[in-house]
Amino acid sequence: MKTKIIGLFVLLLSVQWSFAQNTDMEQEIIQLSKDKWQWMSDKNVDELSKLFHEKAEFVHMGGHWGTEQELAIIKSGGIWYKKADIHEVSVNIIDNTAILLNRIDLLAEVGGNEVTNPFEVTEVYIKQGNDWKLGSLSFTRLMTPGDH
Repeated sequence: MKTKIIGLFVLLLSVQWSFAQNTDMEQEIIQLSKDKWQWMSDKNVDELSKLFHEKAEFVHMGGHWGTEQELAIIKSGGIWYKKADIHEVSVNIIDNTAILLNRIDLLAEVGGNEVTNPFEVTEVYIKQGNDWKLGSLSFTRLMTPGDH
């Protein structure tokens, strides 16, 4: 009986530790995403190039492209991600992959025109060693009451 109680206690501790570890990882990913939005706003391609995996994919309303083109677009101001108002965030971690969903209103300047769009943004991060790398960033425009 004593062995069963000790076993149950160890099991509860390991479940609690696992949950705390996941929560810490989730918070790390949420903060990394917030940092990414700020770096994009600041056009800080030095920090972004450390974060973006070399084979990352970026999906926008106007098409999709890889890391090199995304960094060039940000640096040139072709798309200036001025401000992301984040309304909802969720994170799912599967092994060494984190999937973050953001519901945002994005204020951006595209081709010299300032626009605001509601998006559901999917960010996929891959853990490589001690670092998380962004493997995919995908924008899905949300319908608003005035849309047909």
